[in-house]
Formats: sequence, structure tokens, C-alpha cells
Amino acid sequence: MDTLVSQPIDRPIRLGVLISGGGRTLGNFVQRIENGQLSARIAVVIANRWDCAGLQRARAAGLAVEVVDRSQYADVESFSGAIFERLREADVDLVALAGFLCLIRIPDDFRLRVMNIHPALIPAFCGKGFYGRKVHEAVIDRGVRVSGCTVHFADNRYDHGPIIVQKTVEVRDDDTPDSLAERVFEQECEAYPEAVRLYAEGRLTVSGRRVRTTEG
Repeated sequence: MDTLVSQPIDRPIRLGVLISGGGRTLGNFVQRIENGQLSARIAVVIANRWDCAGLQRARAAGLAVEVVDRSQYADVESFSGAIFERLREADVDLVALAGFLCLIRIPDDFRLRVMNIHPALIPAFCGKGFYGRKVHEAVIDRGVRVSGCTVHFADNRYDHGPIIVQKTVEVRDDDTPDSLAERVFEQECEAYPEAVRLYAEGRLTVSGRRVRTTEG
């Protein structure tokens, strides 16, 4: 049975952004919102540790910041419960995992309301242990000719939920993990806002493992 993910939202969509690292994806959202390319408001930024570099970026942008320290919770369930309680308090429409490296359990009221971006073409080079530079190292070591990025709905497994948007880049003969990462990130900067817009416009329908996009 097809599942309509969301109804059109006639105001800026309220985002909760979860981070673990430097916050470049968060910075892209902020820039797109400021220049009018994304009709959204970042209601809260949540980091999983106090030394997360992206917190400084979030505070500099004047965003509300929370830290839910994974080390203070005994298990995934209690950690996830604390995160989603804060997201409910912020009244977010959609959660964007933006380099968030902790597994979370998504409660029923947030099903198909959590997105993630992965720096490869799922189902290749994904799953537990595949993140950041490790992904691009594996891509180059395997000798593939095309890589890219994937935005998908998150479920309770790493890099597993239905795929929303994918964009590709050529893997060049002289690529290093860093040079490939930069070109992939350029595509991430397009793909993630695109996925958020499609959600906010009510144009996404899930049919089994497939996401269908209706005309706007």
C-alpha cells in the first residue's frame, strides 16, 4: 500500500538537525535558508557530544542548541527517547540527520519524518562503519567509476530506509579521498535541500521500499 509521507506545509518547514561533527551540512541549510533557496526554519540543533565542532557554527547562526550526550545514557532506547522528547518540544516537522554518527530508535510518531544523507550511492559503501572519509577511501580502493550521495528516510538500521534523492559524481583516476569527498559534498548541498523541499511540498509517497515523487 502506498503511504503519503506528508501533506503540503504552507509555512517554512520546521527542522530539527542532528550533528556529530563539524556541521557543514547544517551550514548548507543555514545558507540556503538565508538566500531564499529553502523555505525552512531550523527549530533546534542537537549534538551527541559537548565537543562537537558544529555547535560553534550553530551558535554563530543564532540557532537553539541542545546536547544529548550519548555517554550519559545506558542504551540506544533511552538515548533516543531523550532526543525525540527534545524534538517534540521544539515542534519540528522533519528531522535531518546531518553527519550524525549514533544509531537511534525512531518512534512511531516520527516514522517517515527523519531523513539522513550518506556520501555514497546506497546500497553500495554503506552500513555500520561506513562514514566520512572511510566511505571515499573504500570507493577509490574498489575502483568504481561513479560515486555520489543518497538522501533517504532513516529507519532503525544504518543507511537502510527508502531512498528519496541520489546524485552522482565521476570518480577520477587521480582522485584522493579528500578530492572525491569535496565533489560529493557539492552534490550533497543540492540533494538534501531538494529532499526537504519535496517533503514540505507533500510530494513524496512511499510504496514498499520505493519513494515516488509526484509532480509539483
